[in-house]
Amino acid sequence: MLTGRFAQLGLGSVSQRCAHRADCPVVIVHTKPERRRTMSVRVKRIYDPPSPSDGERVLIDRLWPHGYTREDAQVDAWVRELAPSTELRRWFGHQPSRFDEFRRRYRLELAAQETKLAALRRRGRNGALTLVYSARDTEHNDAVVLAELLRGGPAPTQSPRS
Repeated sequence: MLTGRFAQLGLGSVSQRCAHRADCPVVIVHTKPERRRTMSVRVKRIYDPPSPSDGERVLIDRLWPHGYTREDAQVDAWVRELAPSTELRRWFGHQPSRFDEFRRRYRLELAAQETKLAALRRRGRNGALTLVYSARDTEHNDAVVLAELLRGGPAPTQSPRS
């Protein structure tokens, strides 16, 4: 089995040949370490006043917030396709005791929306991205889960519960 920097660079065959021949020249390859950019993703209730630091504001609720016109909301986009399914939203019922299971199920739903997630990630690469939601609970809602995912949280996993 090949290990080390040559194998990582896909140069395993070169390193194997050189290991067996004394007259083989030594090749040193320097690469820049891959830098992973972290997105600046925020979550904010639609009822909180917008601010310039919000950057791109994206509403992620499936239903439009009560009492708000499109002008009042001051959102740049409405991506309702990334909201939890109606079935999951109703099951959760904003009960904090169900949040861990809600997170797991919602992340599984999001795994099927890779195209929409990629588009949302592109929006966030240009600056701050604020996910706007209307839930009262600021810690147990879909925006929190989606922000975790966009920031690079762990991939969704299946569990025996469904």
